[in-house]
Amino acid sequence: MDHEERVRRAVNAAHEAAIASGGVVCRGSAALAHGWEVLRIPGRPQVTVPKGRRKERLDPRLVEYRKLNLPEHQVDEVVTVEWRTLSDCLRYYPASEGLCIADSALLHGFAHDRLVELAKAARGPNAFKVKLVAAAVDERAANVFESATRAIALSVAGLDATPQVSIYQDGAFLGRPDLVDRQLGLIIEADSAKEHATVEGINRDAARYDTFVIHGWVVLRFTWRQAVHRPHWARSVLIAAVERRRTELGLPLLPRPRILWVPSRRRAA
Repeated sequence: MDHEERVRRAVNAAHEAAIASGGVVCRGSAALAHGWEVLRIPGRPQVTVPKGRRKERLDPRLVEYRKLNLPEHQVDEVVTVEWRTLSDCLRYYPASEGLCIADSALLHGFAHDRLVELAKAARGPNAFKVKLVAAAVDERAANVFESATRAIALSVAGLDATPQVSIYQDGAFLGRPDLVDRQLGLIIEADSAKEHATVEGINRDAARYDTFVIHGWVVLRFTWRQAVHRPHWARSVLIAAVERRRTELGLPLLPRPRILWVPSRRRAA
């Protein structure tokens, strides 16, 4: 089953669960319903039901329920409205996953100014995460894989990884890598298996990476498994590369920041 079909089934299942329970599709399930990308498709439909709903109507083995009375203006039919969906995802998901959803929301038309206002108004549980993500969101991000990789880069002192930067050398276009730090001459690529599924794709990217290297760029490539399931390892690689480049360029090393973007250690899947 391809990714698009998995998303379609997840959206349909969430709608059915919401209707059956008299609830509302929320969080990651709602993000999918709005057409946004998520780093991980929820394993169960996520639904908010009114407080006091009879327990026999709810089966937590099949649906992830939350009990909350939502005002009418925060619901559109059986799905939380966009701003409520985004607020919930940023509050209750790991910051890296929240960034993926926020980047995608902006890419699909959610106004950056609205997100800024949402962050300014955020109060209560995990409001700091809403503000953290809003300050880092970037609509130039191409996909959630790239956003997840950028989230790791945000936890590395002295690294300024900008998405989708066009690189030219002597007037010639070399390419547009996923993430670029111009000062350090560092390129970070989120290498998907899909892009390398053909001989043509492998040859194209190999030539592109070689071209960057011979023009003086340092190229780091991360797979989905490394960026999503081994973020602490990926971060350690970025730290080593940044410290080496800053030393080579005579730039000061900076104190390592608190790790806010890299989720708690978990066993690689």
